[in-house]
Amino acid sequence: MKSIPVIPSIIVGAAIAVMIALGFWQLGRMDEKEALIVRAEQALKMSAEVEYPSDPASIDDVIYRRTSVTCESASGWTTVAGTSARGEKGVAQRVSCQRPDAEPLTVDIGWSRDPAPVEWAGGEVSGVIAPGGRIVATTGLAGLEPLAAPDPRNLPNNHLAYAGQWFFFALTALVIYLLALRRPGTRAKDE
Repeated sequence: MKSIPVIPSIIVGAAIAVMIALGFWQLGRMDEKEALIVRAEQALKMSAEVEYPSDPASIDDVIYRRTSVTCESASGWTTVAGTSARGEKGVAQRVSCQRPDAEPLTVDIGWSRDPAPVEWAGGEVSGVIAPGGRIVATTGLAGLEPLAAPDPRNLPNNHLAYAGQWFFFALTALVIYLLALRRPGTRAKDE
């Protein structure tokens, strides 16, 4: 009579349980992301400005809302891939904005085709709070063209696919382990 190896079975069983748990976690994340997208679409319809939050934990409550901040000085000029308000591809000019009595924040000040960072000394910035807390200026600053406004429809919600992958991995691990058990010489002999 052949027996099933205990330790490998525990390890494989634990791995399968973790993969199934990760699949259910992704399903929960899918619901959270759908709720975030609904809140964000509602925020786009609101015309009133909000004060930029001082607590980073409350950023998600105000994404896609309009805000205004005073940028006393700008530093750390960089460029990242960006889209103009007219839909053209190019670069977003990004700066770190130092505010009075507050932590610095990232501001996308405008769009251009030229990837060389522009210099901007700071000033009033009106824009939309994008995911991650950066502000996308509504009008182009420093002679730049305006960027496309952040759109919640661009938020990826691929958690269902991730959940399916985790469930598939769990099933694959189970099948491979069962096949390995059926092979001669893979189970210990009972004495």
